[in-house]
Amino acid sequence: MSPTYCSDDLKVHSPAMDSDRSCGEIGDYDVHIITSGGLRIPAHASVLASASPVLESIMDSPRKHRSSENTIQILGVPNDAVSVFIGFLYASRCSEEEMEKFGIHLLALSHVYLVPQLKQRCTKALAQRLTIENVVDVLQLARLCDAPDLYLKSMKLISEKFKAVEHTEGWQFLQENDPFLELEILHFIDEAELRKKKIKKHREEQSLYLQLSEAMECLEHICTEGCTSVGPHDIEPGKNKGPCSKFSTCEGLQHSIKHFATCKRKVNGGCLRCKRFWQLLKLHSSICEQSDTCKVPLCRQFKMKTQSDKKVEDVTRWKLLAKKVVSAKIISSLSVSKRKREEEPRGMNIHNGDHFATRSYTI
Repeated sequence: MSPTYCSDDLKVHSPAMDSDRSCGEIGDYDVHIITSGGLRIPAHASVLASASPVLESIMDSPRKHRSSENTIQILGVPNDAVSVFIGFLYASRCSEEEMEKFGIHLLALSHVYLVPQLKQRCTKALAQRLTIENVVDVLQLARLCDAPDLYLKSMKLISEKFKAVEHTEGWQFLQENDPFLELEILHFIDEAELRKKKIKKHREEQSLYLQLSEAMECLEHICTEGCTSVGPHDIEPGKNKGPCSKFSTCEGLQHSIKHFATCKRKVNGGCLRCKRFWQLLKLHSSICEQSDTCKVPLCRQFKMKTQSDKKVEDVTRWKLLAKKVVSAKIISSLSVSKRKREEEPRGMNIHNGDHFATRSYTI
């Protein structure tokens, strides 16, 4: 016996109920819904037609396409799911318990009979109830029922939990019966992995550009104001001066400057630390807009060399790196301002002990 379902205008208690019973203002039932299990659900043609254009078309079709009795067959789903579906056409609502039991069936019915309000409700409910065990079945249904949001969420869950999903009965059935969908899923997983790698690479690059940006700021700070142990030749470094706000970076730069001043091998001699510091000076020159008055060593010389350099490709690469460093600084500043960070920005970890260790980059 079918469970009771209710609406404001209709109450169906069981398949055995008297279909001629009066229904108040709407009037007598004039159509019956027949299910796969033989359940007969009395209903009103006017209500069904107003809720579903497909049902309206069926009822308006010539009688020769249907039995002599005014009936509509809804087959392939459980009796109770059909009862809940008809109840929704009357009341535009169903309980969470009903959605839990018949959500998949209701989505199929809402798609076939063009009931968008129910389809939207089912899509949302099924997305919230996705599990490792049911995700393959829900994906197949979402694909058949043109439910893109549910399809995408199912795909993402399969991609994230694929090792568990491939042991389910749903996945094994899919492999045997729908190789095209299997290929589509595997392609989605490959693309998802590529996206993750690209995002990771982008974050690493942004982190490097931010480190370089901070190194540029510290280099200017040391060369114009001086810090704890290194400063301009005309300013005596203050021994009582406390560490600056970016001292972790600044300290590494000061060690690099001291090394650069005393190293005998230099860049041409093959000193890696000197070569990296040389690159920092060149990068600063590419960014600096006041090279004539800038106190950073070799800034003006690098700028003039760049302008006269005939190696267009090399110049372009330096300009591109400078642009990315500046862009990373702007984006970071906007992000910090938007989120209103409560804590002070952490010093970028670009030094290692007493050795300045700016990460190498492709030029």
